[in-house]
Amino acid sequence: MQTEGSPLPTVELTVIGRVASTLSDPADAPRQPDEGAPSAWLHLDESVAPALAGVGVGDEVVVLTWLDRADRSTLAVHPRGDLARPVLGVFATRSADRPNPVGLHTARVVAVDGTDVQLDRLEAVDGTPVLDLKPALGPVEER
Repeated sequence: MQTEGSPLPTVELTVIGRVASTLSDPADAPRQPDEGAPSAWLHLDESVAPALAGVGVGDEVVVLTWLDRADRSTLAVHPRGDLARPVLGVFATRSADRPNPVGLHTARVVAVDGTDVQLDRLEAVDGTPVLDLKPALGPVEER
């Protein structure tokens, strides 16, 4: 448990790959995948190849990325950049700008070629670090 005044603990993450996308500028990227995100590839490191066993075309996955272009000092925003909306803390929004800018993306696998995985849509920009890939959970009886 954290005590008042003591430094926050840190964690270390390992980047397992990078996003390859036609999106190059976060300002031009859709905010969510269902808002026009293009297909994209995850180019994963060869060292994680065994972790892809069982991942196949048609699978719904959750991709965790590190939004490396985010402003980590931002704690409050107007949701979706809409100044007519009241300011909220970033933990109540999907803002990329936040203390730990972990991106959470749901997509469908359309191809797997070695350690390269093509997704049907992804709003992350080209070069975004990939942290993890997990299956999206379906109904309890299918888990």
